[in-house]
Amino acid sequence: MTRFFMMTAAATAALSLAACESYAAGHAHKAVKTSAEGYLTDGHDMTLYTFDKDAAGVSNCNGGCAKAWPPLMAEADAKAEGKYSVVTRDDGSKQWAYNGMPLYTWTKDAKAGDTTGDGFKDMWKVAKP
Repeated sequence: MTRFFMMTAAATAALSLAACESYAAGHAHKAVKTSAEGYLTDGHDMTLYTFDKDAAGVSNCNGGCAKAWPPLMAEADAKAEGKYSVVTRDDGSKQWAYNGMPLYTWTKDAKAGDTTGDGFKDMWKVAKP
């Protein structure tokens, strides 16, 4: 009986965790926070950036650019809310935007709080509320 209870509890915990991860992925904009320094971060406290070559509602960072500057992805059924909107990328995937500007992280930021991409090639800026 104890073994059955432990297996059931483990299965329930695994399903609960999967449901939470699914919810979090579908509501990524709710994981965006403002750091103590006043810029936007993702759910892992990594700095978010905007790209000057983007236009409101349009991402122009694809291919190699998106490998270096990973987009803050949104689920296919994600909906705009407040200042957060969803941009459809060239490949049809969805990306979160703030005030219409698509949001990205930077692969060279090694840890939470890094802002090494700010000012990169005079085209990348820390996203601010």
